[in-house]
Amino acid sequence: MPFVVSRRGWVSALCGGLALVAAALHARTAPAASVGPTVTGVEIRRTTDGVPHLRAGGWRELGIGVGYVQAQDALCTLAEAFVTYEGRRAWFFGADGKPARGSTFGQPKNIDLDFFFRAFATDEVAARYREQNPPELNELVEGFAAGYNRYLADARSGRAPSVDRSCLEQPWIRDIAANDILRRMYAAQIVAGYGRFIAEIADAAPARSAAPSKSGEIDHLALRRRLAQQIGEQPGVGSNALAFGREATGGDGAVLFGNPHWFWGGPDRFYQMHLTIPGKLDVAGVAFLGVPLIMIGFNDHVAWSHTVSEARRFGLFDLTLDAGDPTRYRIDGNSEEMSVREIGVDVQGDDGSARRLTRFFYRSRSGPVVDLGRHDAALGWGSAHALAIRDANAENFRIFRNYFYWNQAKSLDEFIAIQRREVAVPWVNTVAIGRGDGRAWFGDVGAVPNAPDDLRKACMTPSAARFAHVDPLTPVLDGSRSACDWRVDSAAAQPGAMRADALPQLLRGDYVANMNDSYWLSNARQPLEGFPSLLGGERRPLGLRGRLGHRMALDLLQVREASAEALSLRLMRDVLTPRAYSAELFKDELLAEACVQREVRLDAGASKVAGLDALVKAGAEAFKVDIAEACDVLRRWSNKADVDDRGALLWEAFWARLMRNPADILYRVAFSGDAPLDTPRELLAGNGRAAKALASTVAAFGAENRPLDEALGSRRFVESSGNRFPIYGGCQSVGYFTVACNSIDGDRMGPDAVANSYLQVVRFGVDGVEAHTLLAHGLDEAAMSGGGGAAPIARYSRKDWLRFPFREDEIARDPMLHRVVLP
Repeated sequence: MPFVVSRRGWVSALCGGLALVAAALHARTAPAASVGPTVTGVEIRRTTDGVPHLRAGGWRELGIGVGYVQAQDALCTLAEAFVTYEGRRAWFFGADGKPARGSTFGQPKNIDLDFFFRAFATDEVAARYREQNPPELNELVEGFAAGYNRYLADARSGRAPSVDRSCLEQPWIRDIAANDILRRMYAAQIVAGYGRFIAEIADAAPARSAAPSKSGEIDHLALRRRLAQQIGEQPGVGSNALAFGREATGGDGAVLFGNPHWFWGGPDRFYQMHLTIPGKLDVAGVAFLGVPLIMIGFNDHVAWSHTVSEARRFGLFDLTLDAGDPTRYRIDGNSEEMSVREIGVDVQGDDGSARRLTRFFYRSRSGPVVDLGRHDAALGWGSAHALAIRDANAENFRIFRNYFYWNQAKSLDEFIAIQRREVAVPWVNTVAIGRGDGRAWFGDVGAVPNAPDDLRKACMTPSAARFAHVDPLTPVLDGSRSACDWRVDSAAAQPGAMRADALPQLLRGDYVANMNDSYWLSNARQPLEGFPSLLGGERRPLGLRGRLGHRMALDLLQVREASAEALSLRLMRDVLTPRAYSAELFKDELLAEACVQREVRLDAGASKVAGLDALVKAGAEAFKVDIAEACDVLRRWSNKADVDDRGALLWEAFWARLMRNPADILYRVAFSGDAPLDTPRELLAGNGRAAKALASTVAAFGAENRPLDEALGSRRFVESSGNRFPIYGGCQSVGYFTVACNSIDGDRMGPDAVANSYLQVVRFGVDGVEAHTLLAHGLDEAAMSGGGGAAPIARYSRKDWLRFPFREDEIARDPMLHRVVLP
């Protein structure tokens, strides 16, 4: 029986309490674990904040360790996710229910998820992975399943702790197999294509488009908003990444900062770990739950991070249907029948009996039919036309072998060569640095449709023109002509995809950066131009977060730190300084216009639009609002969102109201591609627009009995382990580089928040990698919901970067070290 220390006990002990004594007593009884090169079974070493360091003699044994520790920390989340990928949510959670937590594929209804995953995450998909994975990666996958099952057995028998695992006896908890992990990988694979239209694919049926609402424009707006969120359904999912080369470090190598703004709960939450096979592998960082590899992180030779890319990874095809048979379509003048597959899903009745539901999935040579009729009848499956979707990643089974090779890369050049060879990165940009290398790498090099602008122009249809009003980046091509299919390049990694050397990439000695804007401005001094529009577009306005990120990079270059260590220290401070760039740019001019008079008159009609109709007395046409205090609060405010700052919450609400106006009436100086970091600028706040927005904000605060100068931390916080941890930062729309936003429970941050998640600052010294990390949401799935495991959250709250113990001597010296050996 393995010796296991209750992780809740010793993690909570970091914050004080009797659990420290209990953990110490248990630790004294632990068998000695080998720290030399020989490893039998898998050694699990937990260090400060509960970070697991897994050391094994082989790939399967290492996978066992990964599966075991992930189950220790996130059993319920993982188990429910495996139900999802298997397509059995409707049986256990009801057909019309939805997942409680957001994810990369959103929160569709259970029945739609079941039909989708039954139809697409098949045994054939698992077989494709096995064929294309290196044998060692297949061993990792097999091991993960075995390790997960081992923890589940240990927890059920009482041999391992299961604190905060209320799901343990639920009927949907089961042993898993390797195919469950491969289905999990597939779910991540198709996020930016099929995964964006799960309900529209799962519910597509011949000539049965969902009825559009009365306003086509509203439907277009809904679809436009969905496509504006590159991943999932929540705004703000994305990342910051900055990499500096020799020009910023005085010739002392390179420095990397990576920071996904990602899910704090749910199946796609990041899990931090360190994986070692002596002589073969030594890598640390994070992965999605259910993945036995490092997806963002570092080894002793390279470090990398990702940001969500603007590129479209899918395309649509406008099918011309046969008259009288909507399951046949015309191609080059001939009639062709769609293939059809019947899928069944069992739904449990109130009496426990099974009821079988079936749907038919139709596929053209261009891909499965997707019905967008609920958004616009003209984009639905009608009698004359239908849309098919093709996902570039649906055939990209190279993704995780790319990470497998990256985890072992020995130089930046090798890292880049792997990316260019595999062309597999699914829907993110990559930023990387290497040991002894003064360059910084940016590459949006992955699976992308080979649909250049000239092809799109030649293959335009009325449906394509209509869809372009929703999203001009997505290629919509004429499906009635084979000449309009994605072009095949013999040098590409897969048919219909772009070749590596045709994709945006950049090596620089100063810096590269991405904050989810287009690849175009990966370096302000060297824009990347001349690429197809589906890759994200060029000479387009950057978001405020992107503008601030580039300004920060340029400012750090001007400082000219004398070493990589000095730059790292400054970078760690700067990236957690929550600057509201909108306030830095526009607050003074807005207050100069808004605060001319003490009182502002709001008419009743405008108040109803603003949601303040409850404040309007019956029969009144207008009312006055005193804004003097608000003006004083904002003048005194530091333009930052640290937890004690007063004015940040007021500014966020004021800015949000102001931004409801379209950009073309907001700015005196429009965006210019020649001055992307300085435009647009000079707000057009005339006609009392700023004063009315501020007055509406003040009235809204008053209606909620909120003080205008409330401290940020009084409303933006995490409750965990019986404590409240204030959280700094704000929404990206306000121009915060340090993101804390999108909680569905007011300002309180919890598992539904999307914010800073895993942060790393990495450089290479004489002894190898030197990394500092933070994991804002912690490792334990219960930490965000009031349970244990608060130590990483507390660390993030106080901006206390963790010096990551990477080398064996550092791990051995860690004051919170606990060892477990699984034979």
